[in-house]
Amino acid sequence: MTESAESLPAIPLESWRPTKDTLHRFAQVVGKVALAKGIRRNHWWHMTFRLTARGWTTVPLGTARNGPVFTCSFDFFDHVLRIATDRGVEVEIDLLQQSVATFYTDVMGGLGDLGIQVVMPHPHPFDLPDSDRPFEEDTDHAAYDPDKARRAFRVLSQVGRILEEFSATYSGKISPVQLFWHTFDLAVQRFSPRQIDLPAAVDSVTREAYSREVISAGFWFGDDKVPEPTFYSYVAPEPDGLADRTLKPAGAHWVESGSGHSAYYAYDAARRTGDPVGAALEFFQSVYANGSELAGWDADRLACWGGITDPVLEQKAARWPEWPA
Repeated sequence: MTESAESLPAIPLESWRPTKDTLHRFAQVVGKVALAKGIRRNHWWHMTFRLTARGWTTVPLGTARNGPVFTCSFDFFDHVLRIATDRGVEVEIDLLQQSVATFYTDVMGGLGDLGIQVVMPHPHPFDLPDSDRPFEEDTDHAAYDPDKARRAFRVLSQVGRILEEFSATYSGKISPVQLFWHTFDLAVQRFSPRQIDLPAAVDSVTREAYSREVISAGFWFGDDKVPEPTFYSYVAPEPDGLADRTLKPAGAHWVESGSGHSAYYAYDAARRTGDPVGAALEFFQSVYANGSELAGWDADRLACWGGITDPVLEQKAARWPEWPA
């Protein structure tokens, strides 16, 4: 089966790890630009990336008082970072043959050429093994294989569609499907209205991310602790008895994660089924059904099957699945 026809292409972690490590740091450079220039949104939604048909992009950055408005978009067909403004000008920065140091220098220079002044308070990686090394000194990470980068994008593009389909079944407060550049995972979060009182010692990043009760669903390419691409989901705060609940489909399981548990379902396990997309959706729904029940969410009221909330339209859609045509 060709990659273009395969719903979930194979992507073993070790098959592209040098490219992944470099691209992760490229993403952190751009993510920190978004952090500095975005209009702050709840739960850090202003600094995450959104998927496009060619890669991923920041949300529009800058403000009405301090322009220009601009986006930074990774294009995995042209293999450039494209910085474009609302004044009709743009610059392109090559992803090929770049170290993190040269990429960082080119990004900051390109922003300056467009009249965009960025002060990055912490110009070094976040929560990575080399977090103490400034971007401008990192000449070690310089691997970028264009075919492997494009394949990784294809995987995220497909998983993004799965997460969008899953999102369409929920009518409550829900995040965009977004790529978190610090952890390099693609995820969507469902929230309940209940506010969580976190201990004073909890750091500011975590406090904002988990200020409301949340059920998160996502995917990452793998890391040293989980050395394979994996679908995941968790409930925070975790209700009693959650890890005792049976998950679907076969192969999905609970693992200890921090002070609680996360549900894991191997990407390759889904690929081996007759319906990889359906298997991934079943996994996400299984965790949500168990978590929402134990946490006391009104799942029936929050249900939004097929993206429809109006009861009259729901009845029409049930009778005529193709409506409206």
